[in-house]
Amino acid sequence: MAVIAFIGLGNMGSGMAANLVKAGHEVHAFDLSASALAHAVENGAKAAKSTADAVSGAAAVVTMLPAGKHVRAVYENDVFPNAAPGTLFLDCSTIDVDSARFVGKAAVEKGFRFVDAPVSGGVAAAAAGTLTFMVGGAEADFAVAEPILQAMGKAILHAGETGSGQAAKICNNMLLGITMIGTCEAFALAEKLGLDQQKFFDISSKASGQSWSMTSYCPVAGPVPTTPANKDYKPGFATAMMLKDLKLAQDAAQASGASTPLGAQAEALYAMFGNLGGQDLDFSAIYKMLNGSWKAD
Repeated sequence: MAVIAFIGLGNMGSGMAANLVKAGHEVHAFDLSASALAHAVENGAKAAKSTADAVSGAAAVVTMLPAGKHVRAVYENDVFPNAAPGTLFLDCSTIDVDSARFVGKAAVEKGFRFVDAPVSGGVAAAAAGTLTFMVGGAEADFAVAEPILQAMGKAILHAGETGSGQAAKICNNMLLGITMIGTCEAFALAEKLGLDQQKFFDISSKASGQSWSMTSYCPVAGPVPTTPANKDYKPGFATAMMLKDLKLAQDAAQASGASTPLGAQAEALYAMFGNLGGQDLDFSAIYKMLNGSWKAD
């Protein structure tokens, strides 16, 4: 068991920090939000006065931050100057590959260990400790990070060198955005053709149209009772977060010269849905825009 600093206690970070406590770790938590920090304390974490305070004396530091600029700033200004030599850093944020590689390279040069370990699974999985982690970093650093990540997830996958975790995450979520839109379009067409949604699900979930978006995260109410579609599309994984990941994918595609026309179209459609007021709903709620039933508040 170790002293672990946890920086960033939002919807995802809150559940992740709580699971580290459940696993027996001493978690020193910090967030700019007083209410988020108070919630972490309720779940057994110890409140730190600042990032620097949380990091001081920790064997490992987990960060869960909004964007690459925040990750760079927190590590350069607060983490690097206050962490002990050899400390393990696990950045679980979803950010651009270049920022992950920049921070990872700087960490190693300063005598620290670093892995980028973005997550898949959403808020429910963060709370349940069933996240999937896509990890980039040296084999030796991955070996040290894996037991910590196991306290928060069900699948810990080493993707390759530093930055590979972020690369895997943005590619995966681009595919998810595309398949969710395709699934929604199929249900919308089935509805227009008079096909019962449950019967279409029963067929497509066992036929060549099957996907995770169909069988595990069905965008219409009924066939899979646990999905956000049965809870007025309460996220889950918000449209705004999906759009962020799709933008990262398109930035990466442009920088690398990759052709991703469906990824670009998915980004455009989610941007449209967000602009129509759907940004805080689950990303599967785009079904309502595609079937023509969306009415913004």
